[in-house]
Amino acid sequence: MATKKVTVTIPEDLLDEIRADAAERGLSAYVAEALRFKRDRDRLLELVDWLQEEHGPVTEDEHAAALVELDELDAEHERRRTAAKHAGEAA
Repeated sequence: MATKKVTVTIPEDLLDEIRADAAERGLSAYVAEALRFKRDRDRLLELVDWLQEEHGPVTEDEHAAALVELDELDAEHERRRTAAKHAGEAA
């Protein structure tokens, strides 16, 4: 992947905080990852805005139902991770 060197200004207190987190990957990789997350989040927010314009805002009931579904998905993923871990230990 092609890269280009740029100069950015980061507040010292923030830089001090992220240097420890970025130590092994390096600051450039950390910043690139943060920028990708921000770009992806911005795109998702654009999609949400468009969907709400097309279909109206999400109701409280729909929001609650989505949270329940996410909790169920998280629980299923945890069950699968646990099952895979136990299967690996048995092998």
